Amino acid sequence: MKFSITVCLKKDVLDPQGKVVEQTLINLGMNTLKEIRQGKYFEININENDEKKAKDKIDIMCKKLLVNLIIEDYKISKI
Repeated sequence: MKFSITVCLKKDVLDPQGKVVEQTLINLGMNTLKEIRQGKYFEININENDEKKAKDKIDIMCKKLLVNLIIEDYKISKI
């Protein structure tokens, strides 16, 4: 079973890397750009037949290693 995990900084956390990309794109003429926030993306293929159990295991992986819960939010989606 395959899942994707999208990790983004929480809205109230400053995103200097996103700001640099945003400003560079504006300098390149992308004047309608409103905001960019950077993040991380993972694809995980797990050997589990039960979708709920698989999602629970992925959630544990996120909480233990993949996501800094203090400053990041995440979303798990089945692919």
